[in-house]
Amino acid sequence: MRGDLRVAHGGAAAVPPVAADPGRFQEDCAQAYAASWVARGFSQVTVDSATSRLERVLATFGKPAWDVTREDVDRVVGAWAAAGIAASTRRTYLQAFKGFHEFLAARKAGEIEAAFGVRLDSPLDEFNAARHVANDSAPATAPPSPERLAEFFEFLRGRVATARKFGSAGRDYALYRTLYHAGLRAEEAASLELGDLHFGRGPFGKIHVRFGKGAKTSGPRPRWVPMLDGLDLILRWFTDDVRTRFPGSAALFCDEGGGRLHRGTVRNRLRHLLEMEGRPAADRFTPHTLRHACATHNYERGVDLVAIQQMLGHWQIGTTMRYVNSRVLHQAGEKPQVSRSRWGLNSVPRLPMAAV
Repeated sequence: MRGDLRVAHGGAAAVPPVAADPGRFQEDCAQAYAASWVARGFSQVTVDSATSRLERVLATFGKPAWDVTREDVDRVVGAWAAAGIAASTRRTYLQAFKGFHEFLAARKAGEIEAAFGVRLDSPLDEFNAARHVANDSAPATAPPSPERLAEFFEFLRGRVATARKFGSAGRDYALYRTLYHAGLRAEEAASLELGDLHFGRGPFGKIHVRFGKGAKTSGPRPRWVPMLDGLDLILRWFTDDVRTRFPGSAALFCDEGGGRLHRGTVRNRLRHLLEMEGRPAADRFTPHTLRHACATHNYERGVDLVAIQQMLGHWQIGTTMRYVNSRVLHQAGEKPQVSRSRWGLNSVPRLPMAAV
């Protein structure tokens, strides 16, 4: 013995495993995973959507993520396929599980092994991962023609003059014109704020899309989108005469309470308006179809593919080529000329479309 110190002979005492409830522990992990998405800059709508998707996947497996085996994945994915769930949806669900499992491996592996005696090993491999097929295929139907969209927007303009609620009718008109002319995703449009409109930037004014879709787990990818075809006039009218009729908030396109529209509301509202218009099912479309129409119609009038790629916020030019109607690309040749200009807007005419 030396002073107050004593030498103890023998090995260190064994540390007993930490007792934990698997369900509660996984719930805490899922909350931490969602918090990491917020820290990377994803919008709350995206975080909520990802969380909901993950909850459905974990409920389907019926066991904690660290206990899921390759056989479990085979069984669940096989059941999804047998139920007719599209390959793109199966891939989305598996991607949600994969991201969460990778988060556990990076942040919680030691705790899981101590509490449950499990060493994390991904149950996903090349044999059970859903193939990426849906987004590589050209759309089954052509996007609506400029003439068809002109008819629809004329219908919306008519509602502005006759609808009982001027504010809602004006918002619908500006919203769907923005989706088409700017090529925005429904979630991107729903996330816009009044401060994202920069009318003095460039020859046409630009929209700052701060929450553009990024690559997997990379966070938002912001971009600037020009207000083409009189969209600047439409949005000036909207902000001056329509938006002021809604409660004050930062949201550009809001509901009657001033809150942001959900992307599902954007989609459902469009479906409702098309039903009101009374056209046959073959003449109807979705918010995403408007993105395809934006790409196709701009390419038809001479805008180069790189400019369209930048406008839509695509990482790869091949994705933009799939958005352009295959008939149009075929008429231009299998390898259309692609200018390397930043926007390719010098030769783009402003179409004679009235703002309101």
